[in-house]
Amino acid sequence: MKAMILAAGRGERMRPLSDCVPKPLLPVAGRPLIVHLIERLARSGFSELVVNVSHLADHIMGALGDGSRHGVRIVYSHEEQALETGGGIAYALPLLGDEPFVALNSDIYCDFDLARLAAARAALARGALAAHLVLVDNPPHHSAGDFSLAGGRVSADGMPRLTFSGIGAYSPALFAGVERGAKCQLVALLRPAMAQGRVAGELHRGMWMDIGTPQRLTELERQLAAPR
Repeated sequence: MKAMILAAGRGERMRPLSDCVPKPLLPVAGRPLIVHLIERLARSGFSELVVNVSHLADHIMGALGDGSRHGVRIVYSHEEQALETGGGIAYALPLLGDEPFVALNSDIYCDFDLARLAAARAALARGALAAHLVLVDNPPHHSAGDFSLAGGRVSADGMPRLTFSGIGAYSPALFAGVERGAKCQLVALLRPAMAQGRVAGELHRGMWMDIGTPQRLTELERQLAAPR
């Protein structure tokens, strides 16, 4: 299974830190956020990575190179302007291939066992599922949540509400209708698939943080520095 790291966003909420340094390269515990993700992917058996880039793309490509120093192979999907999550994944499909793949936001820190997503591969490959999402309990800054989870299926409606972690496994077919180079939100593709019962999910109750602001970056640094 290939994995894609979504790193093309501007990081508006992280300004001014992201004005000169792309958000995925902001350091925490001595390493850039995106390197923590790459190392976790490598430990989970993912060696073929696609990273999409746009804002300060040269900084990211220069810092990560071909990925060999981290035990992976990285290829880049360069967007002239950020295409949002659904559009960015659709644009990268020629690099991702015809098999199911994993995609992760670059601005999260999480101890979820990414190797678990390989279990969804068979259902995704035969078309029984369009996606498998990892959900978490709602953080204070997103108390309304995104979706609900019941019987292993994710729904756009229902209670209790949970938050999408930014980690998922997908069938390429989910993105087939997106014109290459067009902007598209991921949720616009997921909702119809949810209505058909074709989006599975699981709840992760371990560590997870959305590092969307300087304050949350500072809080993550504090947590990682605390004695365990």
